[in-house]
Amino acid sequence: MTNPTATAILGIPGWVLLWVLAAVSIAVFSRRVIRYVRTLRRARPENRVDRIGERIGMFVKNVLGQRRLFEEGAIGLPHLLIFWAFVFYATGFAWNLLKGLLPPLPIPYPDEVGPMALAQEVFGALALLSLLVAAIRRYVFTPQRLERSRDATLILSLITMLLVTFLAGQGLRARLEPHANAWSPLGGLLAGLFTGLEPRHAERMWLAMWWLHMITVLGFLAYLPYSKHLHLLASPFGVLFGALKPGGIPAASSGALRLEEFTWRQMLNGLTCAECGRCDRACPAFNSGTPLSPKMVMHHVKELVRAGGNGDFTGVAVKAEEIWSCTACYSCMQRCPVFNEHISVIVEMRRWLVAQGAVDKRLQGSLMNLQRYGNSFGQSDRARAKWTQGLPFKVKDARKEPVEYLWFVGDYASYDPRLQPVTRATATVLQQAGVDFGILYDGERNAGNDVRRVGEEGLFEMLRDKNLQAFGKAQFQKVMTTDPHSLHALKNEYDGLSVLHYTELLDELLRAGKLKPERKLDMTVTYHDPCYLGRVNGIYDAPRRVLAALGVKVVEMPRHHSKSYCCGAGGGRVWMEDAPGVTERASESRVREAAGLSDVTTLVAACPKDSVMFQDAVKTAGLEGKLAIKDLMELVEEATRPSS
Repeated sequence: MTNPTATAILGIPGWVLLWVLAAVSIAVFSRRVIRYVRTLRRARPENRVDRIGERIGMFVKNVLGQRRLFEEGAIGLPHLLIFWAFVFYATGFAWNLLKGLLPPLPIPYPDEVGPMALAQEVFGALALLSLLVAAIRRYVFTPQRLERSRDATLILSLITMLLVTFLAGQGLRARLEPHANAWSPLGGLLAGLFTGLEPRHAERMWLAMWWLHMITVLGFLAYLPYSKHLHLLASPFGVLFGALKPGGIPAASSGALRLEEFTWRQMLNGLTCAECGRCDRACPAFNSGTPLSPKMVMHHVKELVRAGGNGDFTGVAVKAEEIWSCTACYSCMQRCPVFNEHISVIVEMRRWLVAQGAVDKRLQGSLMNLQRYGNSFGQSDRARAKWTQGLPFKVKDARKEPVEYLWFVGDYASYDPRLQPVTRATATVLQQAGVDFGILYDGERNAGNDVRRVGEEGLFEMLRDKNLQAFGKAQFQKVMTTDPHSLHALKNEYDGLSVLHYTELLDELLRAGKLKPERKLDMTVTYHDPCYLGRVNGIYDAPRRVLAALGVKVVEMPRHHSKSYCCGAGGGRVWMEDAPGVTERASESRVREAAGLSDVTTLVAACPKDSVMFQDAVKTAGLEGKLAIKDLMELVEEATRPSS
């Protein structure tokens, strides 16, 4: 068959024309990519080349394996097939281009190499079917927040064109050389479409398919950096340089107003974003009707980088009311297939707003209480252990006598009168199980998890340092807490602490026989996975094993485990007025979800903030008498209470 670049086109040698087209395409592509790189280099530095082994593993699972795409089953496999077709076709294009630009090279074209031709045929056919599924999903059964944009239509059309031109070319090749290549089964089938063509017309058509394929790919390459599908190139780097822990917060700074004050990784988020809408579909703030859209935050970051990083960003491109609506539940980050870090960007903007004093009055009051008293309730630190009064035993002061477990109680469990019975029940169960535990009494301060996510980094550091000073005066082996927010801060943002959530300790005690139920609880419940216990710290099984040990039947809510829906209290939202535009609070949505389950009468919580939010939501949602809110410890105390 004719060498496609050896033939003259409009009097121009084919290889010369290919050089011109390739030079123009690569120049247009490179000009925009270089501009992006220069813009990102203006941002603050951030180390994302640590723990290389973990990063490579994350890359393999989430780029090569597309793991997160499978969380939405309809598009998972089709997207994986499209991705691998892209890999093979990009390889084939580069191979074709090299051979076409340098015809004397003693190498064949890729479709003349059996295994490569077979791989391209198989993935080409599968990718065409996958594109059909993707098109039906986008234009017929459109998920919330997935846009029917002209850009997406153009990209789908270009991908379809390059697949069709290759496969048609394989059919024409098989028509001309029916016995030359046994590695082209699909080409052999498609050859039947061209049986009526004379060989010279078939060869001309084959040449047309080759050139149309190459021109389509070169056009696609030139257009890619200007389209939203830039994520095809940027997202692998987003995954490779992603956060290794979902609860990570950027290093201390005074916040960010302009591009130069963000980090390069925070700005890379915009270029990697596929605008698929998964973050919005998972976001409790967005679904409650607040102004926040994690997807649009990433879109504004993209626009900032595209514009060369000029102009103010915080409070301008992204409004203050959007920034303060976030509950820092990490649903957006956990669901994002390209590992964008929405919370990192939002916290950076919050830091700048805090530095300007641009916070609502309730939040300002809570921050002042935390600074003055070490708790958001504005109560004396001497009242922190008031809940111990009335217990039939003395709770040890870990600063005065050694204990095995230092119980970090937390603000809500210590001060909120609705939760103090649960706190006393916890102490009673631990005492009954023979656990050697103590508390810090007035030495404990708020752990600072939500303070940090509000953007008050200086106050977080003050609280952390005071807690570490108190820890230094105590004698203990492990830290235990009933508050997932405290768990996260102590475990991941303090230094060198071994920390357990109380559900993990209960699970250990029950399995070791140190805690034995006196009776089985004949009840049907549903369990709520707290954001900072489950999604952020991966603790899902321990609380469910505890419930099973009590004889409780658990019915899962539609949104459970990593897809659990936030109560709305996180990220400091518990200290703020309702965000503007709220149509239904996240906590109300959650209790309605629980109440809608067959035979379920109780929603079990394992976080003090969840208990408070859900108790209020039951009232406002009109579910009093229909759904009870219980802390897991209340069920344990009931089941293990000695018979009278």
